[in-house]
This record gives sequence, structure tokens and C-alpha cells, in this order.
Amino acid sequence: MTLRNCLLAIVLITSVVGCNRNPLDVDASNTEVNIKFSNFDEIISNSDSVQLMKGHYSFKKEIKDLYDYQMGYCLRIGEVEDSSFYNSIMLYRSDTSIQQLEADLKSSFPNLNEREKVITDGFRHLKFHFPENKQPKHVVFMNSLFRSGVFCTENEIGIGLEWFLGDSNRVIQQLDPQTFYTWMKKGMNQVYLERDVITGWVETHYVDPAEGSLAEHMIRWGKVLYITEAAYPKFESNIILRFSKEDYQWALDNEAPFWKYLVDEKLLFKVDERSTNNMVGEGPFTPGLPDQEGPDRLGQFLGWRMVRNYMNNNEMTLEDLIDVPYNDILQSYEID
Repeated sequence: MTLRNCLLAIVLITSVVGCNRNPLDVDASNTEVNIKFSNFDEIISNSDSVQLMKGHYSFKKEIKDLYDYQMGYCLRIGEVEDSSFYNSIMLYRSDTSIQQLEADLKSSFPNLNEREKVITDGFRHLKFHFPENKQPKHVVFMNSLFRSGVFCTENEIGIGLEWFLGDSNRVIQQLDPQTFYTWMKKGMNQVYLERDVITGWVETHYVDPAEGSLAEHMIRWGKVLYITEAAYPKFESNIILRFSKEDYQWALDNEAPFWKYLVDEKLLFKVDERSTNNMVGEGPFTPGLPDQEGPDRLGQFLGWRMVRNYMNNNEMTLEDLIDVPYNDILQSYEID
């Protein structure tokens, strides 16, 4: 092989490797994060009286906002007064439906150490990209009694483990179908837990809410999901989108028809709450389309595709992405 051909081969190989390389797959192993993990549920449901009261006083002092949310909103105990706290928890523990749920939580999540490692790694990647942005100080596993899967305060994250038991779980199957629809139960999968934690934090603390057109809401969600992808660059794209593999493939196959529908119906610049909810909100499917075969939140999916397309064609950091006007991203969008 001549020298010229060798050089051409090297260039070709380098180009192929470069094209296949995920620009978000960075080495964040040396990035330090300091997150404390606690298990509300273990202390509330399984500790003896001494451990229970010790945890009670500790949580009241260290993470008051999240603890008040758990006690007042989730468990409906109300004001957490020392004199009535123990008796209220004893009543809670004696409920047979609570006992069943607790048994299933213990069986499904026997060891949360691996979850903690994955969550920590996600925030390590976030800090790599956003060294000055807020990080959670405390992450708490809890039983929210189906009030919230992920709840973020200013400095803490609460994870309602019961939301990730899986739709085949006996407790999930017994949930009122008029309140917890089939499509909701299908989404209660452990595989989405860490993704939901990062997405919840990014949505709350990194990307400002959108207040205008559908396009703004879509691209705002695109930024949230792209940053979530940066936290977990090795996760499958369908996990980042919270889609099944089949729904993700359907969305990819129908990206062009969906874009055409939005353009033809003049929806992109519509400032209408109903249209926005239809396109980015959760549900059994995305309402308003000619058929109901596809998944919900196609507006989120397309916003993510727009942001991905923009980042692939522009050299910038994720910090820069936050401030890019939605119209710049919209105008540069090209379907692959």
C-alpha cells in the first residue's frame, strides 16, 4: 500500500470512528459530587421506637421541606408533632394494605446501593457539564403512597419507590383503574427510575419553564431530555424518552409525518394550553393526530430530536445550549 493510500485509510477510519462516537460519552469519573442518601421508608416502616424517633428528629432538622411533604402530603399525618408522631406511625404500620405494599417494596428493592451508585454517576456527569449548577444535597427513598414518583425541593429529591414496582405487581394491579389508567401502570417500571430522578432535577433546576408557543414547550423539553441523555450517555434512547422500544421505533419512523402534521395544521406557533398538553403531556397516545397508533409525548420526542440535530451541527457546551433561543433550534432543524 502506498503512503497516500495509507493516509487515506487513516482518514477514513478516523472519520468513521468520529461519526460513531457519542459526544456526550465523557469521562466524569474524577468529578466529585457529595450526595447523601437516606431511606425514609425503611425508618418509618421497619425501625424500632428508638430508631424511629431518632430518624424523626434528624429528618425534621436536616431536610424539613421533603420530610413535611412526606408526612403531610403523602402519608396525610398532618403536622408532625412529637407527641402524636409515634402513635400516627403505629396506625400507619397496622394498615393491612400498607403492609402489603411494604412487603412488595422490600422484595422489589432489597438493596438500594446499586441505585445510589447509578444516581450518583448521573449527577457526576451533570456536574462535569455544569460545574456551577445546583446539585442535590440529599436523595431520599420513600413510599409516597402513589402521590409522586420523583419530587424535588430546593436541595433534595424524594423518590416514591412504589411508582417503580411494575405493572405486573399485585398492588399496582389493584389500583383504582379510574384513577390509575392502564397506560400509567405500564410506565411504572424500574428501568426508568434513575432517568426520572435526573429529568426531574433538570426540569426543576436547570431549564426555565416555557410560557409561549407549542414550539417553545417542545424545545424546552428537548433541552431537558438532551441534558438527561448527557447524564446517562450509555442509556438506550428509548429509556431517556421513557418509551418502550416499539414506541421509540414508531416515533423515529414517523418523525417526518409528525413534523408535516404540525406544520400543515399551523400548530408550532400556537399559544394554546390544550394543544401543548396534547403534544407534550402524558397519556395513552398523542391526541389530535390522524391515528392513535403512536405513543404519547411526541412533542417531547420531536423537541429532543431538534436539540440533538442542533447540537450535532454546532460546537457548543451544554451550558451554552441552555440559553439558545428556541427559534434558532427550530429554524436549523433538518430531519435525518
